[in-house]
Amino acid sequence: MKKKLISLMLVGAMAFSMTACGLSKAEEPAADNAATEEPAADDTAEEPAADDAAEATDDAAADSEYPAANDPAVTLVMAEVNPLDTIVGQMDSKFKEEVERLSGGSITIDLQASGVLGSENDVLDSMLGGAGTIQMSRISAFALTSYGGKKSSLLSIPYTWQSRDHWWAFAESDLAQEFLQEPSENGSGIRGLFYGEEGFRHFFSSKELTDISSLQGLKIRVSNDPIMNGMVEGLGASPTVVDFGELYSALQTGVVDAAEQPIANYKSNAFPEVANNLILDGHTLGAVQVIITDDAWNSLTPAQQDAMTEAGKLASEHCKKISAEAEAEVLEALKADGCNVVEVPDITPWQDACKKVIEENTADQADLYQQLLDFAN
Repeated sequence: MKKKLISLMLVGAMAFSMTACGLSKAEEPAADNAATEEPAADDTAEEPAADDAAEATDDAAADSEYPAANDPAVTLVMAEVNPLDTIVGQMDSKFKEEVERLSGGSITIDLQASGVLGSENDVLDSMLGGAGTIQMSRISAFALTSYGGKKSSLLSIPYTWQSRDHWWAFAESDLAQEFLQEPSENGSGIRGLFYGEEGFRHFFSSKELTDISSLQGLKIRVSNDPIMNGMVEGLGASPTVVDFGELYSALQTGVVDAAEQPIANYKSNAFPEVANNLILDGHTLGAVQVIITDDAWNSLTPAQQDAMTEAGKLASEHCKKISAEAEAEVLEALKADGCNVVEVPDITPWQDACKKVIEENTADQADLYQQLLDFAN
């Protein structure tokens, strides 16, 4: 009986042992399969996810509102001879704002106004001389005349622009872009970015002005520009070169009797304090442009250059929008303050007096000058 019981116990133990071994072997293939399947599942799930992420990043960069945001940071010093509350000062401020926005902050415009960096000629000398301390400036279009700006000289020919609409028809044209690129193409080391205007230019004086005859014999301040010199001589006055920064004291001390400026600049620079007579002859429109050195332009990335170009368009549009209204407001303020403002009912005598300087300075570019005149149609 004991032997039989022992035999039964041995049989049960063997059965348990075989069953246990069978469970272990059944689980091993499952473990192998899991080990084989997990990497396959990872490869399938992770690789497309990584590709999708890369594509999403590329798409985001391409569609970014500010593609220049991750470009190298750069600061550009920009000179302005007038205060920031003038028409051109407001245009400059708009340009600065838009450049910094459109570049995503990668470009900073260090705008130095009120002539702290010198006159327009001082600034041009620095930029053209390669000093590298000033990268940009807002200048009068005629300022380039003495620096080989042959096309630009046509923009300041007396009595060319019949109205603001006439000027803006040109400034927004393809031909205007040719004018802007002329200095760079001539190897001068600068290029124009965009145009603006600061209103029509008029004569003002410390002496009483009534009509064209009032200019006879006056010493009229001019910049070093042959066209302006010829215009003043044609009007019977004596052109006298004085830096803009010295003009107030020159009027105050009698070094010069008169000068000419757009209305907004006349008031902002406090010239009525020393020359309270203004005659609205409108001999030319204050055509201006913003320039940059070729070195500075070429240092920018394509995205940054695009930001600068677009900002220029927006600043130009802003100038066009505010100029006429700002000029009208300033004129009314001048009259209210007691400025002696004289209207010119017939401009013909003024045009006739300037006929010689007009012909002499357009003869070798007659066809191009005619194109400018045709924008009035």
